[in-house]
Amino acid sequence: EKGYETGEHAPGLKLSGCGAYKAAHHIIKTHAKVWHSYNNTWRSEQQGMVGISLTSGWGEPVDPYNQTDRDAAERYIQFHLGWFANPIYRGDYPEIMKNYVGEKSAQQGLGTSRLPTFSVQEKSYIKGTSDFLGIGHFTTRYVIQKSFPLLQASSYNTDHDLAELVDPKWPAPGSKWLYSVPWGFRRLLNFIKTQYGNPLIYVTENGVSEKVQCTQLCDEWRMDYLKGYINEILKALNDGVNVKGYTAWSLLDKFEWNKGFSERFGFYHIDFKNKNKPRYPKASVDYYKKIISANGFPNRREVMS
Repeated sequence: EKGYETGEHAPGLKLSGCGAYKAAHHIIKTHAKVWHSYNNTWRSEQQGMVGISLTSGWGEPVDPYNQTDRDAAERYIQFHLGWFANPIYRGDYPEIMKNYVGEKSAQQGLGTSRLPTFSVQEKSYIKGTSDFLGIGHFTTRYVIQKSFPLLQASSYNTDHDLAELVDPKWPAPGSKWLYSVPWGFRRLLNFIKTQYGNPLIYVTENGVSEKVQCTQLCDEWRMDYLKGYINEILKALNDGVNVKGYTAWSLLDKFEWNKGFSERFGFYHIDFKNKNKPRYPKASVDYYKKIISANGFPNRREVMS
């Protein structure tokens, strides 16, 4: 979307209303080809696995008793996660996505939908091409219905007719889009379990950034974030969600898209002004070491001893 709709990221194309859909269409078909290539050539010898990693927030209806809000929250998740996961696990784009983009395309006088279609052969070729689902997750939004006028230029962001809200009480220590909302992760994981047949899940990205450099490397908010989110994954495991592994994002401060080095996700602080780029452990390093050495939250008395 940022590469082919808004042009913020490489390759910088501004193909509003169709660019992101076309790019995603090619990604999904290419992923399936890679999976089949491995399946036919290497699997019998190597016994490996091929999956896909998808990043998605969670959308929560502002009023869970309001059907309009619930429908908007459903569109949020289908236009994010379902866009890629539905073809891979169920054989086609989500119905709600096809309906909304199709209707808006017709209203604009277009002969065909701006959302590409898969042939019958492509649907069967794509369906089932994931041995595991990688999930990147960082944050949650409240969602309400919002209609956009037809006069407005079509875009992926207006196609789903919704607005995203945040609770001002949610902690937001870093990137302006990243609020700490741990309970959203459990709901996302349970959604995946229900929608896609409880696939094997690896959490491939989960973490929080900081904008202001903490000279004492005292990133308490990162420890709070990790504690909250990992605890919700444990709850999801108890719900029966098939989570196999967890990867915190990230080991080191690094280059963050068009934000450069200004947003730091790392456990280790990097001094980018020094030509040797020395690394310094933040407080979260010791905290996370204890979690992974215990494979869970350690008993406080064990940690002290």
